[in-house]
Amino acid sequence: MILDGKAVAEKVLAEVRDGVGRLRAQRGVAPTLAVVLVGDFAPSRIYTRNKMKAAEAVGIQSKDFLYPEGLSAEELFQLLTALNLDEAVHGILLQLPLPKGFDEGAAIATIAPEKDVDGFHPVNLGNLLGGTPTLLPCTPAGCLEILDRYGVDLTGAEAVVVGRSRIVGKPLAQLLLARHATVTMCHTRTRDLAAHTRRADVLCVAAGRPQVITGEMVKEGAWVIDVGVNRLPTGKLVGDVDFESVSRRARGVTPVPGGVGPMTVAMLLKNTLLVAERQLAAR
Repeated sequence: MILDGKAVAEKVLAEVRDGVGRLRAQRGVAPTLAVVLVGDFAPSRIYTRNKMKAAEAVGIQSKDFLYPEGLSAEELFQLLTALNLDEAVHGILLQLPLPKGFDEGAAIATIAPEKDVDGFHPVNLGNLLGGTPTLLPCTPAGCLEILDRYGVDLTGAEAVVVGRSRIVGKPLAQLLLARHATVTMCHTRTRDLAAHTRRADVLCVAAGRPQVITGEMVKEGAWVIDVGVNRLPTGKLVGDVDFESVSRRARGVTPVPGGVGPMTVAMLLKNTLLVAERQLAAR
């Protein structure tokens, strides 16, 4: 079974569109997302453009702060602080990675936690760890959404996460734990990776290495979520999972492209609606 992230994302976006419509009708306000892009990194430029198009399609307004020639760290700090104070801006998206020389952690921490639609602020990550999540990181939340929409029962399941980044691996492990899965985290220094992955009822791979997981490393009937996006020398896009061999053993697997990628954008816009609703309710 192909776990169609694009189809799931369309359902999430339809729900967001309905929520935006209700907010406009009840409060006369459209959720507004500030998009901040520093530098001229081509993948970030493309990704930012796709996010803004998706926002427009569901009725979310975007304010664009694009600086292809760059900003100083002080100027970025001042911009983020001003956006924090602007009541017309409900969510702030700081596109990562930042150019060399920037302290990404400090920049993320500058964003008000209640406007952090990426879910990376230390307060939001701490709340997730503490079991009282406020805003979820978009890609891990998207992975869980796919599993839910396909009816995967996580209670008591053996879940293995390959990759330990603070953007995907670590928060995803916390989300799976909160759903009562038994979670193993693997990484570049894991000894005998296959011994762990073969136990997984649910295998989530965010290793950043093309096709590192092959069919013989996957349990028969497992659910496989492939977060990776890698471009081969041939120009072909592939995931961290060898789709052809893994699909012969797994019960369900996400493709690349068309799997987790669309979900990241959908969950970002879901977060934008959520923060707008919370801020307007507090006024």
